[in-house]
Amino acid sequence: MALKVFKFKNKTLEELKEMSIDEFSTLLPSRQRRSIRRGFSDEKKKLMMKIEKKNNVKTHRRDMIIFPSMIGKTVQIHTGKTFQAVTFTEEMLGHFFGEYALTRKRAMHTSMGVTNKPKK
Repeated sequence: MALKVFKFKNKTLEELKEMSIDEFSTLLPSRQRRSIRRGFSDEKKKLMMKIEKKNNVKTHRRDMIIFPSMIGKTVQIHTGKTFQAVTFTEEMLGHFFGEYALTRKRAMHTSMGVTNKPKK
């Protein structure tokens, strides 16, 4: 029984890591491709260097794209209130950081007529 090898757009993870950012951007959807084509801000460049050097980096940059060099790294992404630790896997390639650190809690509804207000 052979192990299943991960492929992203018919490329293995090793092939993706050898690609330049411009080559990798051709495999991404248009929104991410445009973001890369416009260039990275100084903050994004610093974040990429930090992630490559060490693990468990804190960031407020929710608009950063997950690249092949980030696979296996843990990043703490700010949700507006706290930092949520996210470990990047192969399936997350090409997505934005903010997609994995939700900013809103799930709505929890109670039964009809139940209120939390004290009665006078």
